Amino acid sequence: MMKNTPCPKTFFFLPQHWCDWSLKTRSTPPPAAVTSDPTHDPPPGHKDRPQGRGSRSPDWPQSQGRQRGAEPSTQSGRRRKLQEPEPPVRAQPREAAERRRLREVQQGRRRRVAQACRRYREAGGPRLLAPHHVSRIYVEEQYRLLYCEVPKAGCSNWKRVLMVLGGWAGSTAQIQHKAAHYGNSLRRLDSFDREGMWLRLRTYTKLLFVREPLERLVSAFRDKFEQPNAYYHPVFGTAIIARYRPNATQEALSTGSGVTFPEFVRYLLDSGRPVGMDIHWEPVSHLCSPCLVHYDFIGHFESLESEADSVLRLIGAPGNLTYPHFKDRHSWEERTSPRISHQYLAQLSPSDRHRAFHFYQSDYAMFNYPKPAAILD
Repeated sequence: MMKNTPCPKTFFFLPQHWCDWSLKTRSTPPPAAVTSDPTHDPPPGHKDRPQGRGSRSPDWPQSQGRQRGAEPSTQSGRRRKLQEPEPPVRAQPREAAERRRLREVQQGRRRRVAQACRRYREAGGPRLLAPHHVSRIYVEEQYRLLYCEVPKAGCSNWKRVLMVLGGWAGSTAQIQHKAAHYGNSLRRLDSFDREGMWLRLRTYTKLLFVREPLERLVSAFRDKFEQPNAYYHPVFGTAIIARYRPNATQEALSTGSGVTFPEFVRYLLDSGRPVGMDIHWEPVSHLCSPCLVHYDFIGHFESLESEADSVLRLIGAPGNLTYPHFKDRHSWEERTSPRISHQYLAQLSPSDRHRAFHFYQSDYAMFNYPKPAAILD
């Protein structure tokens, strides 16, 4: 049995059991949160958990579960069923070893986030959860899953998975890009009232997938500025060219097309940037508030294929549902990789490379990504 460890003070608003997520299955409800702020007491009736298909505790299950046969139709058969319970299904050695490995990896990742958040709190970071902190979290009611959207870290396909889990589509291949991002199938956590938000944060599995920060930045630039885009070119592109390109042509100023990566990074690093932050390059530490929402599973984009399917098995998703890996936008273009990322970062001056790294320093610290080779050059 795992030894309980105290919740980091950063998470004082959150239940203790989130800091001791283990392979065991609880038979009692999680303890109530303790806080000195009366406005953040658990709402009345917080023990009444929403019910749904496949609902389960956000713990690692002991086994994947199995299909039970039909119950005996006679009274004697039912009695015999009670008197002779079936032995529990034991995981195969390879499955058990993989589950232990996953558990250890997740414990290490959550511990790393907690350590970074203690420093963040000491530096004056927010301590109380507000609706805007969960505005990027999507809710899947049937399987009791909360997923924080991180653009350029597999979010399009995760939304497809949520839609299939919720019964909005039969398979992820049926869901077009626009339907995944602009449809009305998925609901955000901040759309619930305070009691509904609290209840789901306490009882649902909370999922976050992250990506190497500067590689994610390069991916966002390639997607939004190197391809035709009816929003990012006229809104961001025109402002970037006007501010950071001397002697820009009238065509560039009017269309916003042709933004270079160095120009884009200058905009990113400018505290007086002409247009605001965007979720495609906002740090995950701000986007998903991991110092206020204690995520049960922190996945890495670099091992997305195996970790995403592990999540689906852990929440009891249908066996035929796997995480999709198709690319339905700019499918002809090579995916952003460490090699491609290095090529783009090499376009920057050494000073701008280091400043870009420091812009995402909280993400590097929280999610244990090493300093990129382009920064070390």
